[in-house]
Amino acid sequence: MNKHFDVLIVGAGASGIGVGILLKQMGCENFCMIDKGDIGETFRRWPKEMRFITPSFPSQGFGQTDLNAVAPKTSPAYTLDEEHPTGEEYAEYLEVLADHYQLPIRTKLEVKEIMKHDDQSFEVVTSKGKLFSKFIVWAAGEYQYPDFDVFPGADYCIHSSQVHSWEEMKADDYLVIGGYESGIDAVYQLNRFNKKSRLLAKTSTWEIDSSDPSIVLSPYTFSRMREAQDDGRIEIYEDQTVSSVMKKDDTYYVDTREGQQYTTRTSPILATGFKGSTSMISHLFKFGEHGKPLVNEQDESTSCQGLFLCGPELRHGSHVFCYIYKFRQRYAVLAEAIGSRLNLNLDILDFYQKENFYLDDLSGCGERCEC
Repeated sequence: MNKHFDVLIVGAGASGIGVGILLKQMGCENFCMIDKGDIGETFRRWPKEMRFITPSFPSQGFGQTDLNAVAPKTSPAYTLDEEHPTGEEYAEYLEVLADHYQLPIRTKLEVKEIMKHDDQSFEVVTSKGKLFSKFIVWAAGEYQYPDFDVFPGADYCIHSSQVHSWEEMKADDYLVIGGYESGIDAVYQLNRFNKKSRLLAKTSTWEIDSSDPSIVLSPYTFSRMREAQDDGRIEIYEDQTVSSVMKKDDTYYVDTREGQQYTTRTSPILATGFKGSTSMISHLFKFGEHGKPLVNEQDESTSCQGLFLCGPELRHGSHVFCYIYKFRQRYAVLAEAIGSRLNLNLDILDFYQKENFYLDDLSGCGERCEC
């Protein structure tokens, strides 16, 4: 079994599959993709009821790519017959692509450590031995790495990403911390199963005047919440920044910086975001004031040449790439950087640019993201 590669892609999710397809089209013959789970593992771990908030629609015939596609001329909506796919369904779409493009994927292979040698090659220690590569594309995402360091006592909470199904939540009343998409989805899903909930929101995302879904609620979420609030089971407390959670006997005490205290008999639900998978290899990145890894204009680590970042953790200043239709536009940027150094065929990049899969102008300005 080959252990030496030109390119090693860590992660077989949306970003890993997308970059893998492009490398294959560029004629890269010696690359490998690895994932600690199965293809689309992150999406398989979504709560059963969770769906994409960005709609999928097969509009390629009119020059518009499906928002959730990771390769040109493909459409999850067409493949799945769903406008808002579940995580399991989207993983099926990724599997179809991996099979069609015959991507070299090894699953159930977990990265334990990455070291950079003096000859500029990488040594990757995995759960099944060592691999070596000239370049690494880190596409491991963030969903599987919940952040429990947001305030003291956060470990008393259940992170929203740890919920297998909202139907399995047996209590009658829940306290949800976080007013962005994850928090709103939590109270919406609980309401569907006739559960009461209280939402503590630091930011009133439903009142922000912006067209950027990285900082405001999506129309899909807005419409669902309007419907749910009519049932009277959801209470929303705005401008509440949780400072700590304590547990005494069988009661959880949730304190806020604004001087309020909320109590609940069930573990609060934490919906305040993720650490991101780069926390596993933080020694290979520098991190900016926004807490995200610093990369150059080719999405290469500013402190480790040959290591490229792809996926929802990607950020350039205030420009946020936390949605598929955003970060897929950077596939061709890093592929061009790698392809130029490996003397690969770059002709396919013209097609990617034509299909709006190539954003190399970062002059546009996004805003801060807490999704």
